[in-house]
Amino acid sequence: MIKRLYFYSVTFFICIKIKIIINMKEIFKDLLAQNILSCSFSLDMIDKENISKKLNEQTSSVGFIYRHIGETMLMFGYFFGKSNEVQNTTLGKPDEGQGNNFEESKKLIDEGFKMLEEIIETTPISGWSDIIETPFFGPVSKARLFSHILYHNSYHSGQIALAIKRGV
Repeated sequence: MIKRLYFYSVTFFICIKIKIIINMKEIFKDLLAQNILSCSFSLDMIDKENISKKLNEQTSSVGFIYRHIGETMLMFGYFFGKSNEVQNTTLGKPDEGQGNNFEESKKLIDEGFKMLEEIIETTPISGWSDIIETPFFGPVSKARLFSHILYHNSYHSGQIALAIKRGV
């Protein structure tokens, strides 16, 4: 009787743990899906006509910020073990027309979102709490860095929307 009860309780807790693991992955997928959707409201407005717009003369262009989002997503992949060939042309650099090629920047954005999907699929649940050393935040968990990537995308998407709507 005790052995049977023990078996059922262990089985119950294993089922709960599996359910939690599945739910954690679904939470990260939902967060990414919402980020893609929220950012799409401004990113989908970008075209060859407004790619050079700026909020004012001292700010970066829509195209520069668009490219910056894609480059940054891909560069952050390094901390998750994802290597890529992206060259940093925007991070900490002035806008000198780097974002004028709409198709190239769109490709970076698409590759960046695809990479984030791969990170979700390949990172074990226990891996999200792994601490990684970053040059800008110091030591942070992978989950925290992932959330920053999503925040970064949203922040700059807002800048793009404002530049398209009110820019020169």
